Amino acid sequence: MKRRSFLTTATLGSAGLSTFLISGCNPNSIKNDEVTEAVGNSGTVFELNEETISSLREKLSSGKYSSEELVRMYLDRIESIDKNGYELNSVIEINPDAIALAKTMDLEMKSGKSRGPMHGIPILIKDNIDTGDKMQTTAGSLALVGNIASNDAFVIKKIREAGAVLIGKTNLSEWANFRSTSSCSGWSSRGGQTKNPYILDHNPCGSSAGSGVAVAANLCVVAIGTETDGSVVCPASVSGIVGIKPTVGLVSRTGIIPISSTQDTAGPMARTVADAAILLGAMTGIDDQDLVTMESKGKAHSDYTAFLDHDALNGKRIGVERKPQGKNQFMHALQKKTIDLLKSKGATIIEIDYLDEISKLGEDEFEVMQFEFKAGLNSYLSSSNAKLKNLKEVIDFNNANEDKAMPYFKQETLISSNEKGSLTDKKYVEALKKCHLGSKEIIDKVITVNKLDAICGLTMGPACSIDMIYGDRWGDVFLTMPAAVSGYPHITVPCGVVYDLPVGFSFFGIAYSEPKLISIAYAYEQASRKRTKPSFKKSFL
Repeated sequence: MKRRSFLTTATLGSAGLSTFLISGCNPNSIKNDEVTEAVGNSGTVFELNEETISSLREKLSSGKYSSEELVRMYLDRIESIDKNGYELNSVIEINPDAIALAKTMDLEMKSGKSRGPMHGIPILIKDNIDTGDKMQTTAGSLALVGNIASNDAFVIKKIREAGAVLIGKTNLSEWANFRSTSSCSGWSSRGGQTKNPYILDHNPCGSSAGSGVAVAANLCVVAIGTETDGSVVCPASVSGIVGIKPTVGLVSRTGIIPISSTQDTAGPMARTVADAAILLGAMTGIDDQDLVTMESKGKAHSDYTAFLDHDALNGKRIGVERKPQGKNQFMHALQKKTIDLLKSKGATIIEIDYLDEISKLGEDEFEVMQFEFKAGLNSYLSSSNAKLKNLKEVIDFNNANEDKAMPYFKQETLISSNEKGSLTDKKYVEALKKCHLGSKEIIDKVITVNKLDAICGLTMGPACSIDMIYGDRWGDVFLTMPAAVSGYPHITVPCGVVYDLPVGFSFFGIAYSEPKLISIAYAYEQASRKRTKPSFKKSFL
């Protein structure tokens, strides 16, 4: 299968984009085509626009705000522009215990207890992560409605220990966009369509669409997404925010509805590199229920802010693919401008050839995902509180409820995955060796030979329009696959706009190189300052 034709299927496979989906906006609910800042119910500019963890930490410490007040303001914001107003539809469920949790954090602060920078900070998480509370975990699927987990996912335990206040869950591409080859990113049968906050009839990208939009639109300070291939960095890129896809093994996957045991990871999404670094530190930890996290021993950090360095680009050797990304002149100009800035800050840019070799691994990647999805989902469902206990029952449910569960695209990826054998199957073993080990060899070699600190490039092109008939159309500019198939870390930072839509710039490297990548990304962010607030336009035209 040719690379281009495989891309158009919108699968997670060779496109490296499918851990991502749509429904139209209500033009009657929007008074202006262009707005520089979204307003709350009172008609005033939102008081917490563009606040950071650090700025809120200072205001909590000074007594200007309580955690309860912050939570109430964000919940009002969600009601004002997510459920009403612009109807962004990024939040799938509100935590009924959010206010009570905030009050508890306030009492602790008054007694002199501090859990760290996340203490009392409101946060949203993706609806494929278990919470042992009153909220459901459904991966956006009607088939899992009523699935209330008995326990927190390991990563949720960690952020609760850090003092974060979980205010709700975000919508996503159903089954993390591993349901159909013609899906539209940001749509789920349970949650409907999430919209891009910059131009509302455009796509939010990636299965972590809700988390990306919520952060971009100031519905929370930070959020957690998950990625298999592109589902953190893609929505971060098109929503004008920072996203970190950690090394597989740095963050536990226990209690997260799976796709691929080889590639899955949760990751932080924020408006600044500093906030993403703070949240990442709160998420890490060794989990004896997820053995891959054992590999992070001695390599993980609880505080990644120690690596925030304005001068980190000086002396760094950074690789960039020799061949131009895509054919768009504005994208080419944006990349050149970004590369020139990196050079001006002391980085040496090395042209390299690696993407063609990585791209050849796409079909093997998709093969691996199908095998691992079946095994992982069957394991998750068998021990969950969901009524359905395996992938076959999910498929049957969708068929029996086709009008509601599959009104636009179908479930051919679920079906093809269910037809796969066990993880001892020769086809799986061979495909895993080719794509996972093969990608590591390619990246390790190019980094070693060229003595690189990181590899860079445009993350994605600007968001495509929402299209429920033909599905996603993601052009020919993307940089999600290399770090995804290898399990290596990847960070995207806003680098500008094309057609009034944000575009991100990526840095990735070898396993557990998060400290170096964060320092590079931070230095670039501070030098460029390309984060722009959403304009909430109704349409591109």
